[in-house]
Amino acid sequence: MRADSRLPHGRHFALTWGISDHYGGMTNAMLRRSRSFRRIGGVDVDILTLDDRPDYPELDARLRAAGELIDGLRIRNIWDELRQRPPRAKDTEIDPVEPLVPNDDDVVSERDGVVLSRRRSGADGGPTAVDRFRPDGSLLATERADAPSRRIVVYAEDGTPIRAWKSSWTLYRWWFDRLTAGKTSYMLVDSKTAARCVAGYRRENVTTVHIVHASHRLGGRAGTLRSSRAPVLRRAGDFDDIVVLTARQRADLVDDLAAVDVAARIRAIPNEAEFLPPSGRPRADSSGVVVASLETRKRLKHAVDAVAKARATDSRISLDVFGDGPKESEIRRRVEALGLDEHVRLRGFDPDARTAFQRAGFSLLTSTSEGLPLVLIESMAAGCIPIAYDIRYGPADMIRDGVDGFIVPERDTEMMAQRIVELQSMPAARVEAMRRRAMARAAEFSDVAVTRQWARELRSAFDAKRIESAREQPVRVRLRRRAGVLRRRVQWLTGR
Repeated sequence: MRADSRLPHGRHFALTWGISDHYGGMTNAMLRRSRSFRRIGGVDVDILTLDDRPDYPELDARLRAAGELIDGLRIRNIWDELRQRPPRAKDTEIDPVEPLVPNDDDVVSERDGVVLSRRRSGADGGPTAVDRFRPDGSLLATERADAPSRRIVVYAEDGTPIRAWKSSWTLYRWWFDRLTAGKTSYMLVDSKTAARCVAGYRRENVTTVHIVHASHRLGGRAGTLRSSRAPVLRRAGDFDDIVVLTARQRADLVDDLAAVDVAARIRAIPNEAEFLPPSGRPRADSSGVVVASLETRKRLKHAVDAVAKARATDSRISLDVFGDGPKESEIRRRVEALGLDEHVRLRGFDPDARTAFQRAGFSLLTSTSEGLPLVLIESMAAGCIPIAYDIRYGPADMIRDGVDGFIVPERDTEMMAQRIVELQSMPAARVEAMRRRAMARAAEFSDVAVTRQWARELRSAFDAKRIESAREQPVRVRLRRRAGVLRRRVQWLTGR
């Protein structure tokens, strides 16, 4: 292990809201980063979730069988842990809350036929009440979102109320305190939903980092934050670091948050990608591939239209689309309307979809926005030439147009079609040179290179936090802190 790749000593956590069966790029990036932290950085990582998924033990087993989880990584869900280890009872008397009477409209989660959570929504669609249970059927917790009873109460197995919190955020922060236990800790927050409860979670022993995986701008307009990200990013100073995936986005975010003066806390660290070298088998140069969730933001009808236009010139061209999502039927109708049933194939979700980059000649990216899409790096790493819209962020940060891929103006399906056709008519030697350059560019995003950046940044954030927290302390304390920073840097660089 290289000294400069070692992660700083302490407890390491990756916080996300939850992990779905068909998780996307953010969760994939979080899992891969956590594996690199263990294999290269030399630290264990606890992956924290806050949702009501009932089968995390089974999911853990499946992810281990698939190699997504390794020794040193584990998933920890707040409700599963409260079932196994309830909090200590407080001396103050706590009033119990009447459990919900089952209703046909309730959203129920079960494990082995036992209800583990019952959720009821209000008239406006928002959650009003949740009850959670243990595997033996006893009541674990009641959560009420409506005033005046807004609070969460946890119960002993005999039904006695033992602890209460005024909101879910105060409960989550209590759990973080239990996990970190006053020890030096690093909490990396991938989910923008989970980040809301971490903004303002200030503990001297905990270094907090929020990772922004997609564009923060609404419609790409300068100074206009997406509503889903604005509450957290306007509190960027409440984190020790904000990490984006490209230097271009960092520059934009610094400008967009100029009023709150947090430039020193914003860093650019890319995601790591799966590196699948060419398989050695013949590559289908006229076959393209898209790996994406079938949702509005991915604009996959643009990819279908571009292939239809390209086929008007070269009938060999085809496309495989891997992924599922709410727009599947709409995309399928577009394929049928263009008479492409045999040439554009919707393959559905496939956990091994990235291996298609080893066989295909080109890949397409038509999203409205991204952070730094993993599929772009994975495509290039496999020698599959990317043809991508010039969007914020990712393609222009990765691709040198005409050198290791193609950048086309956003929404220009005509130009995308031209690039697909142009690729088919290029001399074989030039195409192979492009593939080699794409692979070389992707190598800059290797696990080792990115983990090294994380090691450097987490140490820097920790040191800055130590110095900042001593600002009001006597001079001798401030000098001792700075001496400690210097000592740790020397130890890290020398491998001691």
